[in-house]
Amino acid sequence: MGTSCRCLIVDDHPIVRRGIRNLLLDEGGCSVIEEAGNAADALSAVRREPWDLLILDVALPDKHGLEVLKEVKLLRPTLLVLMLSLYPAREFALRALKAGAAGYLTKDQAPSDLLAAVKEVRAGRRYISSLLADQLATLFGGGQPIALHDLLSDREMEVLRLLGQGKPVSVIGNEMALSVKTISTYRGRLLNKLEVRTTAALVHYAIEHHLTI
Repeated sequence: MGTSCRCLIVDDHPIVRRGIRNLLLDEGGCSVIEEAGNAADALSAVRREPWDLLILDVALPDKHGLEVLKEVKLLRPTLLVLMLSLYPAREFALRALKAGAAGYLTKDQAPSDLLAAVKEVRAGRRYISSLLADQLATLFGGGQPIALHDLLSDREMEVLRLLGQGKPVSVIGNEMALSVKTISTYRGRLLNKLEVRTTAALVHYAIEHHLTI
């Protein structure tokens, strides 16, 4: 892979960041590595200088990784982004790939898988784990029905995710820079699309389908 790769690692857990850093320095061909623990610092680093590779956690304390990904691709359209997640959730993987991610990797995979993912995306190819690949193959092969939440827009999914975390409409509005009325409209759409009647049912749905990350 060469030794000129400049990598930005974004994860809110210092131990995870350090583990990835050491692995890339030892075996991954990256000569310059910087770390960030939240979305604000990550976006600042992306604005400040160009990077060859961004390894981005899905779950950040101040903004969801998918939203960060979209902003990054606006700032640096050609930047390679490898998403990390605790869960092999096809919902977020599909949305990440659609938004421009070069790969999607779960944190329970072996260090060799991370190196393989880095190699793949730097070679211009996309990477997804074998488990996720099986899920997607089953889904698109017609062997698995499309879930109701697969039909949600990204904004609707984000509102559902935040509702699933137990956040009130006013807080969600502040986080998404939208009015309470707009968030309430999204909530109404969610009730219809997910075929439930109450906000509590939306919360239960989000938790049951692991959509709160």
